[in-house]
Amino acid sequence: MIQQDASALRFARALSPSLLALVAAAGLAGPVMAQSQPPAAPQVQPAPAEAAPPAAAQAAPQEERLTINRILVRGNQRIDQTTVLSYLPIQPGDVVDAAVLDVAVRTLTRTQLFADVQLGVQPNGDLVVEIVENPIINQVVFEGNGALTEDKLREEVTLKPRGIYTRARIQEDVGKIVELYRLSGRISATVTPKIVQLDQNRVDVVFEINEGPETGVRAITFLGNSAFSDNDLREVMVTQESAWYRLFTTNDNYDPNRLDYDREQLRKFYTNRGYYDFRVLSAISELAPDDSAFGITLTVDEGDRYNFGAVDVVTENDRLNPDFLKLLLPIRTGDLYESDKIESAVDALTFAAGSAGYAFVEIEPTYRANPETDTVDVTFNVKEGQRVYVDRINVIGNTRTLDNVIRREMMLTEGDAFNRTLLERSRNNLRGLGFFKDVTVEEARGTAPDRSVVNVTVTEQPTGELSLGAGFSSVDSFVVNVGITERNFRGRGQNVVARVEWGSLRQQIDFRFTEPKFLGRDLRAGFDAFHSRYDLSEYSSYDYRSTGGGLRLSYPLNGYTLLSTRYFLKSDEIIVPDGYCSSGSGSNALCDQVGAFLNSSAGYTLLVDRRNDPVRPTRGWTGTLRQDFAGIGGDVNYVKTEADVSAFWGITPSWVVTATASAGYISGWGGDPIRINDRFFKGGNSFRGFETAGIGPRDLTPGTNNDALGGNFYAIGTLELTVPNGLPEQYGIRTSLFTDVGTLGVLDDRYTTGAGGLLNPNIVDDLALRASAGVSIHWRSPMGPIRFDLSHILGKEDYDKTETFRFSTSTQF
Repeated sequence: MIQQDASALRFARALSPSLLALVAAAGLAGPVMAQSQPPAAPQVQPAPAEAAPPAAAQAAPQEERLTINRILVRGNQRIDQTTVLSYLPIQPGDVVDAAVLDVAVRTLTRTQLFADVQLGVQPNGDLVVEIVENPIINQVVFEGNGALTEDKLREEVTLKPRGIYTRARIQEDVGKIVELYRLSGRISATVTPKIVQLDQNRVDVVFEINEGPETGVRAITFLGNSAFSDNDLREVMVTQESAWYRLFTTNDNYDPNRLDYDREQLRKFYTNRGYYDFRVLSAISELAPDDSAFGITLTVDEGDRYNFGAVDVVTENDRLNPDFLKLLLPIRTGDLYESDKIESAVDALTFAAGSAGYAFVEIEPTYRANPETDTVDVTFNVKEGQRVYVDRINVIGNTRTLDNVIRREMMLTEGDAFNRTLLERSRNNLRGLGFFKDVTVEEARGTAPDRSVVNVTVTEQPTGELSLGAGFSSVDSFVVNVGITERNFRGRGQNVVARVEWGSLRQQIDFRFTEPKFLGRDLRAGFDAFHSRYDLSEYSSYDYRSTGGGLRLSYPLNGYTLLSTRYFLKSDEIIVPDGYCSSGSGSNALCDQVGAFLNSSAGYTLLVDRRNDPVRPTRGWTGTLRQDFAGIGGDVNYVKTEADVSAFWGITPSWVVTATASAGYISGWGGDPIRINDRFFKGGNSFRGFETAGIGPRDLTPGTNNDALGGNFYAIGTLELTVPNGLPEQYGIRTSLFTDVGTLGVLDDRYTTGAGGLLNPNIVDDLALRASAGVSIHWRSPMGPIRFDLSHILGKEDYDKTETFRFSTSTQF
């Protein structure tokens, strides 16, 4: 840098005497200079009034403005001169003063490229830019870390290799690392940054970490509570007392942020139980002398228990009827005050307003407590806004599924009046596809006050599935099923199933294709082709082979009812072991079926779905009615009818009761009996606790295989309770308790009676009730869904075949 004294001398000689006098009067002793850290300026005594009149002193700053001739950059090593000049807000020809130079210094400093910046103007008009570049980071090293991995630390720090080093950034990173350790329960952790200088203006950044001891929670104590015990309140808090058995949680480490959250949880707990004016007066944390654990003391004021008083709805005008909205509220005068009901009421009013086309309503509840009567009056103030129309629909996040596949499930299109009910049904439609892990449908303000933008955000999930099924029974049977399914073929929503199954029970080749929007309409069409062989020798002494295909067509009758039609043509063949029937020991119910028959049938399925959620329902019901009519040509004549219904009651989101009832009946016509392959067989997944074909009519003739004969009628009821298992939601493990009750039977009379019309004692067909109970565990594992069933038999017949354990699994791709 040019020496200040020399510059002042040359600058003074270049000036005219009159200008020099003005400069001296203004107290200037050198050229116009600026630097990033200017030294303290010497005190300048004001000039006497007679030597420097006020007019001349005020004019001096204008006279010291200089014109820049050229710009010289010095000190740069790796940063090109043109880069420095691009940041500099001064160009040759500009007129500058001290204020302009100061702005230029600040501008260059803010780039964080330079450790020091100084500017000076020479008498000839040259602007000299002296810079010292910030070093480049060669590597970032962590030393002393054990509780936190290096990858976790690298995610937090902003300093990266090949980045620019600054003191501000390294101090910021130190704070982030300390905060990370504090959140992990190590309050006394310290971080010391060190810099290792390298050649070519490079540095290594080393963070020396002293993690310190893990700080637990010795005790959580409450003062002022009488309605609930300390244990009750500890259950509400996320923070837990340290214990040796809490090996897989960090909630027993002290975290002040978590403690703030716990205070809010306590407030919700009390206000949901009538304590409207509950307060946490203080939360004091005291560290033990050895720094090993904190003792937490919370002082609470429970207050009185309140009920709801007057409940009212106020709207700005009559476009939304307040009396009607009041009927939708889940709150009644005299009910116990619960803060969650306030939120539910706001949701109900928002949904009702959205259903009427008002997308952006504001609902503000106001409260008035009456301590004399222990009641709280609540008024819901509804600011309606104006009627809103859908401006556009944005689809976000679909990396595979085509836009039109998503849009065709939407109940709203551009230009429609906004309707929150239809928006919620659209979300359920998308979730019901099974293509997406998560679906959110949100509205945002559009290009005008009466326009709304609907943003549909989806997260794709695997829709292909390589499925494996295996079962173990009390008679040591083993079955493996393998199949390939793609529910979103080519991203068009088409369903393709190709299965090859084998095992002790079944060998099958099956191909199915379904187009969900046939001819561009709301029609689901598809076809099936299959060849299968059922080796039922372990359950009944026959093999069943079937080859055929069919066509399917489905269409919705309304938003929750679907009608499906079908036609199938197949060739069925029953094969029994050599000599089975000729020896006279085989049952007529089986021997009468030997041979090949052509089955030509048409049928329909009527599905009604009134569940609130197609994936995890907590209320509502769903029912199905199926009928098939065989005898449209072919060799087989029957009418088969099946029906089932399921209802759901959510006690809480974690406790859900499911009740299911199913029944079926098949009867022949034209004098034809029901063939064994068309009868009903139950057990395995359809009746837990019993193996496949484990219940129902059976041939107990001595020396035979105790053949299962199936039945023409069945009725099964299931009651299942989903219960919390204490595991985090992200583990994807769901547990339920179940009980199954049912029966199977009613063979044709010709198979239950012998010569002379007397009942055949070897054919049992008594429609006795069977029952089982147990536990089912459903795990959405990384490999795919896995299910375990542990069963205990409550009621059975001596000839039934049972199993106590069954599992099935599938792997997604």
